[in-house]
Amino acid sequence: MATLAGITLIWPGSALDPMWKLNPEAGEKLRQLGRGIAVPFFGLGLAMVAAGVGWVRRRAWGWGLAVVVVASQVAGDLVSAVRGQLLKGAVGVAIAGALLVYLLQPKVRSAFVRSKT
Repeated sequence: MATLAGITLIWPGSALDPMWKLNPEAGEKLRQLGRGIAVPFFGLGLAMVAAGVGWVRRRAWGWGLAVVVVASQVAGDLVSAVRGQLLKGAVGVAIAGALLVYLLQPKVRSAFVRSKT
């Protein structure tokens, strides 16, 4: 989704633009920042692909990257809650927080191996 968002920000008016109907306010605010804002979205997309590859291969770095991504989501949802979007933020914290707790379980962590290279 981050990559798709980046594409719509670089090429406004594309066939992907209707995806902003899900959150028109965010789409408008991001478009006001200019096309350069797409770069962090592409970076996030790459990070998500890397985390997915590391996760599927059960690499320790994949687990660590997944923890960082989910913890960032928890932090972002906390900020949303503090800034007045209490319901949205609380739901996000609950869901991402539960996932983070799962990721931090010793049994889950032990399923990932350190690379020998």
